[in-house]
Amino acid sequence: MSEGVNLDQLCAKYGYEMCKSINSQLDGSKTENLITKSLGVLQEDGVYAFFLFLRSRGEGEKKGTIKLIDQACILLRSAGIKGFQEPSDPLKAVRDELSNNLDQLLLAKRLLEQTLIYARYHAKALEGK
Repeated sequence: MSEGVNLDQLCAKYGYEMCKSINSQLDGSKTENLITKSLGVLQEDGVYAFFLFLRSRGEGEKKGTIKLIDQACILLRSAGIKGFQEPSDPLKAVRDELSNNLDQLLLAKRLLEQTLIYARYHAKALEGK
């Protein structure tokens, strides 16, 4: 991660991008629902479970979950999280890189949580229009 990166600004930017890209595939209430469920899994079960949950979603949410996985990987890459420089498989990145580095794992979880919180608020704002 480069010096002087404002991580909250990064979370806000990618929260907006997550919401926008998911909403391009799903309608507003489904966007908020997917983000909220994903946030719950992340908070309760961790980063690995978050990516596993997204991979397990059915056809109705498939396009939205692919967008969410992509945006989450871009966020983690932008923050300099190890294993996400070229993540072809985020589950493998978590297993092979993050599981060996508690500081990076906790940072990744915190960044994803904050980003999903911002994304959820963006989704709520979209529903209100």
